[in-house]
This record gives sequence, structure tokens and C-alpha cells, in this order.
Amino acid sequence: MTTIEIRSTVVLPAVREEIELHTSDGLTLVGELALPVGRPPVATLVTLHPLPTAGGFMDSHILRKAAWRLPELADLAVLRFNTRGTSSPRGTSDGAFGEGVDERLDVDAAMRFVGERGLPHPWLVGWSFGTELALKYGLSHEIDGAILLSPPLHRATDADLAAWAHAGVPLVALVPELDDFLRPAEARERFAVVPGADLVAVDGAKHLWVGETQTRRVLNEIVERVNPSRAPLPETYEAD
Repeated sequence: MTTIEIRSTVVLPAVREEIELHTSDGLTLVGELALPVGRPPVATLVTLHPLPTAGGFMDSHILRKAAWRLPELADLAVLRFNTRGTSSPRGTSDGAFGEGVDERLDVDAAMRFVGERGLPHPWLVGWSFGTELALKYGLSHEIDGAILLSPPLHRATDADLAAWAHAGVPLVALVPELDDFLRPAEARERFAVVPGADLVAVDGAKHLWVGETQTRRVLNEIVERVNPSRAPLPETYEAD
């Protein structure tokens, strides 16, 4: 056995499948599903990436590392995909950026895929622009909860937020102390319309969660909500 320190380039075992999602307006979106090896997942992360016009895509680093680590370390399925018009090494999804409006159909396609595959206990995990999609469209689907990373609350209105007040599912927001768009004090005011929201102010963090310390913090916060029996995550891995 070899002990490996889990760092940014480490890819742990998983069953990884290149998948396609099909939207109701006729587009094909490219993505990947990562599953635990030899056992069923206990829950599913449906990830929604940052703004594609600012470089966001399914391989944005927190989402990529979630897919590389959490199937093995936390028994989670991780679904990543490029929203319409977005490119990554996996490929380019059909269509063009829809300003967060047409992307409703992309979320629909992802959740339809989750249902067709029988993936259990889906949670939406949105980052930046992806949080807007989760807030605006997540409650149209059967989800166990939503986790928001660096929510800017640009496109999501107070009415969108208020809809979560009586939704009956957890809403978690990780807000960096030094965020470029929404910092903890303002976030507390905006999220006040959702009394049950779990707002976590992360000291020293920035919008992009750069560095292994911040990556571990984010992934641990996710696992604590979705499969707490596997938290905290180990920092080393025993490989054959």
C-alpha cells in the first residue's frame, strides 16, 4: 500500500462515464457522471458551473475535484455538464449562452437524466452563476437540497429566494469573506427571507476558492450536509 496525499492533481478511483443530456428545445449537452466503484452511491451531486462567459465550465476546479474525490471518499455520484454553448476538454454543448434564462431547460435535462438513471437523493451544487440556476429553477424538481458556492445574487431575485422559505429542503450558502460580488454581511440581509437558510461565512476565502485549503473546506461542507457519516474527509489515501 502507498499513502498518497490528496492534492489538486490527485484523481481517486471512480466509474467515469461520458454522458449526454438532451434538452426539450433540441440541444445536446456534454457531461460526465462519476460513480463509486463497486457500490451504489448514497446521494447525487448535480453540479452547476460558474458563468461560461467568464471562463466557467464543468471543469471549474471545485467541481472537477468533487468528481475526482467524492465518489471514492464519500460514496457520492457527481454529475457535471456544460450548459448550452459552453466548452471544456469534454467537448462543447450545443446552443448559445442564454443569460440564465434558457439554461432552465439545461437544469431540466440534468434532472431528467438523474431520474432516468435512478440516481438517489439529488442535491444541486451551484457555483457563482450556477447558484442562480439552482435558486431560480431548483424547486421545480424533486431535490434533497441545494448548496450554493459564492452566490452573487445577480439574476436570482428576492422572490426567487423567498420561494425557498417554505420549500422543505435545506438551502446552504457558502459565502467567502472576500468575495468579489456578495460578502457575508450583505448575504445575511439578502438571505433573511429564507429563515432556515444555512449561511456559512468562510474567513479568508475569495470567490474562486483558490488553493487546497479552500478546496478542502468546500468539499467538507458539502459532505457534511449530503453524507455526514463520511465527514471530515481524509487528507491522505491508501492506494494499492
